[in-house]
Amino acid sequence: MTSPIRTERHDDVLVIISDNPPVNALGAAVRIGLAAAVAEGIADASVAAMVIRCDGRTFFAGADITEFGKPMVEPGLPTVVDTIEASTKPVVAAIHGTALGGGCEVALGCHYRVAVPSAKIGTPEVKLGLLPGAGGTQRIPRIAGVRMALEMTAKGDPIPAKTAQQAGLIDRIVGEDSLAADAIAFAREVAAIRPIPRASERQAQPDPDAVAAFARDNARRFRGFDAPAANIACVVKATEVPFAEGIAFERQEFMKLMMGNQSAAQRHIFFAERQAAKIDDVPADTVRRPIGRVGVIGAGTMGGGIAMNFLSAGVPVTIVEMQQEALDRGTGVIRKNYEATAAKGRMKPEQVEAAMGALRPTLDFDALADCDLIIEAVYENMDVKKEIFTRLDAIAKPGAILASNTSYLDIDAIAAVTGRPQDVVGMHFFSPANVMKLLEVVRGAKTAPDVLATVMDLAKKIRKVAVVAGVTYGFIGNRMLMPRQVEANKLLLEGATPEQIDRVHVAFGMPMGPFQMADLAGVDIGWHRDPTRIENVRDALAAESRWGQKKQAGFYDYDEKRNATPSPRVAEIIDEWRAKTGTPQHDVTDEEIVERTLYTMVNEGALILEEGMAQRASDVDVVWIYGYGWPVYRGGPMFWAKTEGYDKVVAGLEKHGFPVAESLKRGSIK
Repeated sequence: MTSPIRTERHDDVLVIISDNPPVNALGAAVRIGLAAAVAEGIADASVAAMVIRCDGRTFFAGADITEFGKPMVEPGLPTVVDTIEASTKPVVAAIHGTALGGGCEVALGCHYRVAVPSAKIGTPEVKLGLLPGAGGTQRIPRIAGVRMALEMTAKGDPIPAKTAQQAGLIDRIVGEDSLAADAIAFAREVAAIRPIPRASERQAQPDPDAVAAFARDNARRFRGFDAPAANIACVVKATEVPFAEGIAFERQEFMKLMMGNQSAAQRHIFFAERQAAKIDDVPADTVRRPIGRVGVIGAGTMGGGIAMNFLSAGVPVTIVEMQQEALDRGTGVIRKNYEATAAKGRMKPEQVEAAMGALRPTLDFDALADCDLIIEAVYENMDVKKEIFTRLDAIAKPGAILASNTSYLDIDAIAAVTGRPQDVVGMHFFSPANVMKLLEVVRGAKTAPDVLATVMDLAKKIRKVAVVAGVTYGFIGNRMLMPRQVEANKLLLEGATPEQIDRVHVAFGMPMGPFQMADLAGVDIGWHRDPTRIENVRDALAAESRWGQKKQAGFYDYDEKRNATPSPRVAEIIDEWRAKTGTPQHDVTDEEIVERTLYTMVNEGALILEEGMAQRASDVDVVWIYGYGWPVYRGGPMFWAKTEGYDKVVAGLEKHGFPVAESLKRGSIK
């Protein structure tokens, strides 16, 4: 087998080149080749310095994640990095693209680093529930200080070359098109400098104030996660002990994380997201339909957000409304959102104008005739949607994809009013549509394979994580949400309080509980608007205009800053309904809340899989991670059920009389 590492001689400089597509991952063959090449350079008396660079689109972009959990093939990455740093001849890292994770650690093991202006470096291991385990937590604080080390390791966001240079992590920024030559020239400049600068020989200065401020400022972001605290502890350790002791501590913390459930869960989601993009029965080479212009029907919150996704990706949009006032309001909100992004420095003013220039607002429904994809984004009413699709069928060009942004409704029933059901698909965006990453792509009984493949590809273009769902009420996410809501409402009548139920969900890792969510979304959503027809607690709240945060009153009372407190009036309403329904009371435990609101979601997910409404269990997990805020460190509901133990979940469900999915009983959810 040909080694992915080769060497070139440029007079007295040995250039070590990795060519391991697509991202020069640091797999076993690369590590073996790197160690051998460095040894070759050290042994050759005619070599004065070395350069390590990569072919292709990037420097080493990280470890080979497929090796995780398998027996280590020596040399391990820490050994390779130490070998590079111990070299008796200067080694220069030549960075383009990204130097991430193990790639960043290889660069830190080199004595000097040069980079092109567009390069980025970082240690994103924390996003997989890990820490940089080849000396990253020990070398970064020794080179760049504690503040930068905390940002890079515990948050894991890459930094641009200029920032890295200011921090001392990059020695020189070189030409975008002359990296190889400039790195060789730089290596010659430093070839004779002694002592050779080694990160491990530097002293990291303590900065307790920076550590305290960082932990405080990121407390909400890090809530529930193990890995950020481990990264922080390692950075602090670098300021307290010699390098060798710090490395031993880093290795110990790395192994704790690697063997824990949280990292397993985060790695599961890493792979699950990539797997979700694959359609099991549609060939990868299926020819996609060209999408040059997208039409959006409805300029409200959802329609405007959907339009922004395409405009931001450079796809022209025609947006249609019935009234000029609604159209003006919708386009005004789009502009306001873009200008707010520009004010934060994340867009240039000319990009705002380019996006708005690609938007064609109109009251003319027939203006959708030249669109290749048309997305209906009106309110959730089957009769209205059928009427719209009947009109679309008459004016849309042949081959245009017709999509509904429905949250619950039957795509097949919508498709049936057209003469082209093969062109109809569901595209369920989540609110706010320009922010939330999840897109449920609903495959109707007659949806053509190329339609499905086109929409899944388009999802990537607009930076969505797409999951294929079948036609079932609520699809994947909302169908699983329903039993949680039903049981939460029952528990209220049986003796629990809104704050207890919400507290259990927040402690589990959810961003909010069911009643906090109801207050945020609006208690009046879906209400029949008849104050004389009160059939449950939610109706009673709505009838008293307790519509949630927007009214400063819902399941909770709110002050002007939307801080919530338990409501005496809500307690009275719940007591009235307990008496009216004659519901027996008991002490509701936190364990019962978990069993009845979270185990029931797992059970519903298993039924969805048994019915073929989702392709795989990991797709269900992706839906809940990206659409509903399920804590990523628990890996999604189906992964969590496995770590809880299927027997435990089944026993919890049976205790409360729930019928249990057969696959859950068998412990064979896939």
